[in-house]
Amino acid sequence: MSHAIIASIYEAKLIAWNAARSEKLKIVFENTAYTPAAGETYLRAFTIPGDTASNTLGGDHRLYAGVFQVSIIAPAGTGKTKTNPIAAELISLFPVYGRDTKGEVTVTTMSPVDPGPGITGDSTYTVAVSFSYRCDTN
Repeated sequence: MSHAIIASIYEAKLIAWNAARSEKLKIVFENTAYTPAAGETYLRAFTIPGDTASNTLGGDHRLYAGVFQVSIIAPAGTGKTKTNPIAAELISLFPVYGRDTKGEVTVTTMSPVDPGPGITGDSTYTVAVSFSYRCDTN
């Protein structure tokens, strides 16, 4: 259950960031179909949950760990001019060891946001940025 709450925390943070931007981006979340307009730059965001663990003999502890990834999808042929500025904003949005809370769940960003290599498709150029997270509950 906490993986779903963690996803909602990061999704809400991404939505609030986008709302404050002068140039809004479409954000597509998990299991959502979307057909972009020609030449549109947009984001696909999702969590990649890891195994849930318990680090106490009483079993009252839960450790939720995983990865949050945002793929920046730009038109092919635009180089990194569209993706690099957005990646830089996302790096600032999710600082390492930053804590975000919803109700009784607090999740911590455990690694720096890391842009992966660009992947060129027929009509798109995609750069995935991701970081690992951790949440401990009792």
